[in-house]
Amino acid sequence: MSTDASHIPSASGRAPRVIHTGQALVDEVIEVPALPARGQNVIASSVAQYAGGAVTVLLAAARLGAQCVHAGAHGTGPHGDLIRAALAADGIAVSAPPVTTHDTGVCVVLVEPTAERTFVTTLGAERDITAQSLATADVQAGDLVCVTGYSLAVQQTRDPLLAWLATLPEEAVVVLDPGAAFAGLPDAVRGAMLARTDVWTSNAEEATDLLAALSVSVEASVEASEREIVAHARELAPLMRAGAITIVRDGAEGCAVHAHGESTYVPGFPRTPIDTNGAGDTHTGALLAGIADGATWVDACRRANAAAAIKVTRRGPTAAPTAVEVEEFLRGK
Repeated sequence: MSTDASHIPSASGRAPRVIHTGQALVDEVIEVPALPARGQNVIASSVAQYAGGAVTVLLAAARLGAQCVHAGAHGTGPHGDLIRAALAADGIAVSAPPVTTHDTGVCVVLVEPTAERTFVTTLGAERDITAQSLATADVQAGDLVCVTGYSLAVQQTRDPLLAWLATLPEEAVVVLDPGAAFAGLPDAVRGAMLARTDVWTSNAEEATDLLAALSVSVEASVEASEREIVAHARELAPLMRAGAITIVRDGAEGCAVHAHGESTYVPGFPRTPIDTNGAGDTHTGALLAGIADGATWVDACRRANAAAAIKVTRRGPTAAPTAVEVEEFLRGK
C-alpha cells in the first residue's frame, strides 16, 4: 500500500483519525538534583501528576488539529479519572469502557537538572485490553493506528493486540513507536509486527538496536557526509510492509525520513531543555496530525520537530503546543 499522505484514503469523506492502542498511564514526575546512590535518599525539588504515555501522543495530535481516539484500556479510580479528564479536555474520544476491577497504573519519572529522565513503571488497568475492546475504535481505511513496542513486551497485551491488528482493513495505516523494548523481543513477535507496520517512528538508539539485532550493517551504507540517522531510516524501510515510511529522531538535531525511495534529513530546532519527558511522543503526535491533514512527510516532520522543540521548554508530558504556537514558532525561523 502507499503511505503517501496524498493517497491515504478516508472513510465517509472524513480525514483520517489518529487512534492510539497503547498504555495511558499517570506520570508521577519528581524533579531531583541527582539520582541517589542505591539505598540512599535525595530531596526532591518538585512533584506533579500528569496524564502520560499514549495520552501525550494524542494530546499533541489533537492540538495540531487531528481527530483522535484512545482505544486502550483505562481503569476505575483516581488515576483513570485523571486520564479521562485529560483526554476529554482536548476533545479526544475514548472508545472502550472503563475496566471496573482496578485503577490505571503509574509511571514514576525522576527528572535531573540536565532534563535526563529515569522511569519506574507499574502495571494496572491499562494492560487489560482484549481484541474486542480494541475493536471499539472501529478502524476505517486511512486511519492512523498507533502501536507501542511496550504493548508487545507483555503477553497480556501482546496477544490481543496482534490478533486485533490482523483484522484491520488493508488500508489502515499502522504506526509503530518501538520503544526500548522492541529490539529485544522474540524474533517471531518482531517479525509479525514489522510485517504489518506502515510507519516506523523512533529515536536513533531504538533504530540502532533493531538493526543490530537483525545484523543489518549500517556503517557500510553510510555515504560521505551523510548523517547516520538518514542511513538508519533507509535501512529500516525494507524490514517492514511494502512502501513503509521510516522516521528516525535525533533529539534537538532533528530527524530523518525515508519515504518513496528517498531519504531526507529534516533539521531540528535546538533549545535549552527544561524537561524532555514526552518530547518524542509530542513529535509523533504532531507528525501524525500533519499527515492526517494532508502534509508531505518532510513537511510533517518539520512541524513535528518544531512541536518537540517547544515542548522541551515546558514542564510535564502534557505540554504539547497548539497549531497556532507551532506556526508562530516556524515563522520566526
